[in-house]
Amino acid sequence: MKRALYFLLFATSTSLPLTAQTDLCQGAYFTEAQGAEFLKTNAPITLNNWKSRAAEIRTNMVAGMELLPLPPKPTSKPIVHGKKVMNGYTVENVAFESMPGIFVTGNLYRPLKKQTSYAAILCPHGHGNDPRFADPAQIRSAMLARMGAIVLTVDMIGYGESKQCDHKIPKALKLQTINNIRALDFLMSQPGVDPERVGVTGESGGGTQTFLLTALDERVKVSVPCVMVSAHFFGGCTCESGMPIHKKGSFQTNNVEIAALAAPRPMLLISDGGDWTSNVPQVEFPHLQKIYALFGEKNKVENAHFADEKHDYGPSKRKAMYPFMARYLNLDLNQVTDKTGSIDENLVKVLNRADLEVFDTSHPRPERAVNGDEAVMALLK
Repeated sequence: MKRALYFLLFATSTSLPLTAQTDLCQGAYFTEAQGAEFLKTNAPITLNNWKSRAAEIRTNMVAGMELLPLPPKPTSKPIVHGKKVMNGYTVENVAFESMPGIFVTGNLYRPLKKQTSYAAILCPHGHGNDPRFADPAQIRSAMLARMGAIVLTVDMIGYGESKQCDHKIPKALKLQTINNIRALDFLMSQPGVDPERVGVTGESGGGTQTFLLTALDERVKVSVPCVMVSAHFFGGCTCESGMPIHKKGSFQTNNVEIAALAAPRPMLLISDGGDWTSNVPQVEFPHLQKIYALFGEKNKVENAHFADEKHDYGPSKRKAMYPFMARYLNLDLNQVTDKTGSIDENLVKVLNRADLEVFDTSHPRPERAVNGDEAVMALLK
């Protein structure tokens, strides 16, 4: 059994009874006051206390997402084409199977500068108008590649080229998590990737994907969930909270505790004043600091808060992320700064959607692809 899957599937030895009552915690399930009180009530006192709590949380997540057993990893060859040489990096169009007949679609960014080894960063995105092709996803992926990382950005199910089913199928959370595990497999299979330098960062629903994957897969060494970690908001979409990962019977957790499963691995919380992360500096961040402090690593969790900004992964938020990734993944920040030392995103050219699409007349979606909500749901039984 591979080490990372051991952590995912067997890190806890207990399981929840199949007959336990299930309940979904969606959207603003708690009030802000209730969220803060929940953290206060469940604040761990000792490291052993937290480890016991963490095991319970992770067990419920795996059971709630129905990840036991994890579907076998497909052995089909990835589709990779359309290499474009850019300013300090390259971009390729990629697709690979996460389950038989399910294709994850995305783009692979590589640094042009040759290195003895490379960091690897997965960039999931949030909800929107096919965000993989939008400026924020392209810019942050290309900038990280210039800094020396091999970067993979992937479509959410139902977005971009991942149109084999609707985004809001009942088991969207399960499929999206499997997709991200397999995306990490693909990313780490690239020649030269250093398994000790692996990061994940995404915004909104991609922030949820970031902290969920980090909680379940120890291969993630550094995480930056953007505008998502909240004590009272549990994610408003099926892909975030449509399966019982927060509550089962008498058991209850929230996204702050799930994000805390990253400890003591470095994590940067990015928050703002215009959404459910407005209280992070006073509520969520101090709670996470307490948990990291139990490991003697209080300084490895940080918060970049933008009180006057709204829900996005805009330039200021990205510019907070780059130095954090550089510090903990040994990246070269000088590759994205100007003569004054300021980060310069003008080094990146945003491409047209047609330049980034995997499937075209020369590279059609394979005939074995499973299509339709009913057919995809049948695979997830």
